[in-house]
Amino acid sequence: MSIKGKAYIMGAYEHPTRHAPDKSTAQLHAECARGALEDAGLSKDDIDGYFCGSDAPGFGAMSMADYLGLRKVRHLDSTDVGGSSYILHVGHAAEAIAAGKCSVALITLAGRPRSENTGPGRAGGERGGGNPRFAAAPEAAFEGPYGGSTHNLYGMCAMRHMYEYGTTSEQLAWIKVAASHHAQYNEHALLREVVTVEDVLNSPMIADPLHRLDCCVVTDGGGALIVTNPDVARRLKRPRVRILGAGEAPKGSYGGRNLDLTHSGAVWSGPRAFEEAAIKPSDIKYVSIYDSFTITVLMQIEDLGFCEKGKGGRFVADGNLISGVGKLPFNTDGGGLCSNHPANRGGMTKVIEAVRQLRGEAHPKVQVSNCDLALAHGTGGSLGTRHGAATVIMERE
Repeated sequence: MSIKGKAYIMGAYEHPTRHAPDKSTAQLHAECARGALEDAGLSKDDIDGYFCGSDAPGFGAMSMADYLGLRKVRHLDSTDVGGSSYILHVGHAAEAIAAGKCSVALITLAGRPRSENTGPGRAGGERGGGNPRFAAAPEAAFEGPYGGSTHNLYGMCAMRHMYEYGTTSEQLAWIKVAASHHAQYNEHALLREVVTVEDVLNSPMIADPLHRLDCCVVTDGGGALIVTNPDVARRLKRPRVRILGAGEAPKGSYGGRNLDLTHSGAVWSGPRAFEEAAIKPSDIKYVSIYDSFTITVLMQIEDLGFCEKGKGGRFVADGNLISGVGKLPFNTDGGGLCSNHPANRGGMTKVIEAVRQLRGEAHPKVQVSNCDLALAHGTGGSLGTRHGAATVIMERE
């Protein structure tokens, strides 16, 4: 069963806060849910499907559905693949709607890592910080003694990519430069200052070859999405964003056997989404790419087919990712590198900005002309070990 054209994103909301010491995580979920419902023109009584990650307070979807007062829910999903969960949830919501399991699905994300001081750059919300799930993972006793952390695992991928393909730190820096050009127009972005390649290279080294400005921000906040069936979508007075295709895949370390650190799970999730959507990478007008680190973006752009493997460095250089300048505008809200990485899980904001672009609601300075096809993709976990990949392709109707 294909989900193509069988579900629409009709509500999207990103919490404006980046620091919420006075709010609980559950409260942030509720505020995001309310914002998305108001955006769609619906009420909580319309919701019959609910999706969140297992990082939500209490017992995930079960606790949050009760807290949010969702009395008519008949389909729950708290599948967790780290930061890519909320991109995957869009695909799962479309599947549930196509199967008749629900008609209006709510997806929420929220967290307070900045207020709780859980540490910088925990890409995908999976590693470090005393995460009990990681401590109990089957691989922990074998990998933990070697001191892997988020930063050095991504640094390892970057170093290997440089060794294999000649990628340079200057090329990686262009990804941050592009994000900063976009963030200057986002009033809610944590970092709004435009930076140069030299600024990135002169920032402190965190995990060779990654500098501090190669790393994402840490923020509180969250976001929410409303996905509906076509009948509900046609009744609402909002621009319709149709879901064309979705793909998902895990990638493991395979016990170290034949592990290629230069590719991500996007090599499998991307083609599946493109096949279902019946389009090719060159048709896409805008991309939201998970940007926990600059190397994350470069590898995913290659793996999704926007350029040949190993040529990502040249592809992202010289402003090619800047809206209005380059041929592949990305993360026009400033992304996780400059604007927002709520709960250390950036997949939600990737979908939200793609929706803004397709609706024509991005900031005028970064709005992509004639943006009718967009892609959101993310990883959750760690590129250097195991992670989940999720891809969603959307169309303006």
